[in-house]
Amino acid sequence: MIHRLAEGTLKTRFGEYREILYYDGQKETIAMVLGNPEGQKEVLCRIHSSCIYGHVFNSVECDCRQQMEAAQQLIQEAGCGIIILMDQEGKGNGHLALMKSQAYKKTGMRQAEAYMAAGYANDARDFRAAAKILKDLDVQSVSLITDNPLKAKTLEDLGIPLAPYPASNTSAS
Repeated sequence: MIHRLAEGTLKTRFGEYREILYYDGQKETIAMVLGNPEGQKEVLCRIHSSCIYGHVFNSVECDCRQQMEAAQQLIQEAGCGIIILMDQEGKGNGHLALMKSQAYKKTGMRQAEAYMAAGYANDARDFRAAAKILKDLDVQSVSLITDNPLKAKTLEDLGIPLAPYPASNTSAS
């Protein structure tokens, strides 16, 4: 079960979003909604995990900030869309895993490999809350801004229809 805790507005460089805070009994998740996606099909949607390095510290070692900005720009251009920000730092492993994986990344490993070398899952994220939020927002189908098959599979498995999205415009993870 997922519960709406609060709702407000958030002005960004990419427009004014409706911010909705959800809670699933363990974690908070934020839905940023631009326009009126309720009842709509093929709503642009980005499911985005928190990233202290990229969003807070402006690290050049990841592209999380750029992925968020690209999604916001695409949604602004479309005039409607949803960004779901999930509290899943370090691909769901936490910030300690991210810190411990850095030594392996410096040897040339990809992030997923570095997590595994540090003793963590290559991707421990869970996207079920995102599907529940999309159902609460009553979208009929979404066009995911991603190339992560786990996000797509989770949504489809939980009854959220996916509309095709051009591969050239997807963001990693």
